[in-house]
Amino acid sequence: MKLEEIQRHAMELPDTDRAELAAELLNSLPRVLADDDEGIAEARRRAKELDQDPSVGCSWQEIKNALGR
Repeated sequence: MKLEEIQRHAMELPDTDRAELAAELLNSLPRVLADDDEGIAEARRRAKELDQDPSVGCSWQEIKNALGR
């Protein structure tokens, strides 16, 4: 299967499945940034906050709506 075909099929997946696939693919790559990078630390802090209280987040649709898309 060629990359273009995989991408086409992936884009047909529901949002949650595409997000899960994207996370799996990103996690499969070698680490590029150091763990002590402040951007990584902030991302981890926000992820932990979201895990503890999902109501602090918003959906991708809410983000797109806020951006007028």
